[in-house]
Amino acid sequence: MKTKIKRTFERHDPVMNRALTPAAARAWQRPPIGDHSLYRPPQNDDLMNELPLKPSAVLIPIVERGTDLSIMLTKRSAQLKSHSGQVSFPGGRCDDEDAHAMATALREANEEVNLPQSNVEIVGAMEDYETVTGYSVSPVVGFVDPNFEIIPEAREVAEVFEVPLEFILDDKNHTVEGMMWKGELRHYYVFPHNDHRIWGATAAMLVRFANLVNKGE
Repeated sequence: MKTKIKRTFERHDPVMNRALTPAAARAWQRPPIGDHSLYRPPQNDDLMNELPLKPSAVLIPIVERGTDLSIMLTKRSAQLKSHSGQVSFPGGRCDDEDAHAMATALREANEEVNLPQSNVEIVGAMEDYETVTGYSVSPVVGFVDPNFEIIPEAREVAEVFEVPLEFILDDKNHTVEGMMWKGELRHYYVFPHNDHRIWGATAAMLVRFANLVNKGE
């Protein structure tokens, strides 16, 4: 499976072009996919974010234990002002010092869960994803050597956990739910797994990742 994933991203992100794109080049580009693709009605232009977007990046960490692979996720602290208690990837907004999306993803993963950059093998990135809150998120994909001490950054991360890769890749687990938001019915992906409810942008990026790997694009 590792070989398949690496080959998928060699084709999808040649020479890691997406992973190495600077934030300034992404702020004025509207991503082809995002919350507007499913979460909100595309015909309602009033809900589209104005450019420039806020560049950010996340790491999709594929943890390796022999042939067993899983995705590492975090549960955001209840102390945070936005998206508190939600499940997310390690990541955040691009800093001025970050040369590109990969640098942001690796820095944030180190800050949030103490993941050393030397323990990550980056294989590429998916298309940027636009959130309803105006962020352009670059999902950077990498294999993680779990031989490090996980230390959650208490102000941001309440919990670190893993979901088996086979669960993510099974499209039977790609469920869609809806809710009323600002007077309109909105839809979003949900991965209910054990005691965790993975939904929204994180779930949508996992669905995109699964589709890429399953189709071997």
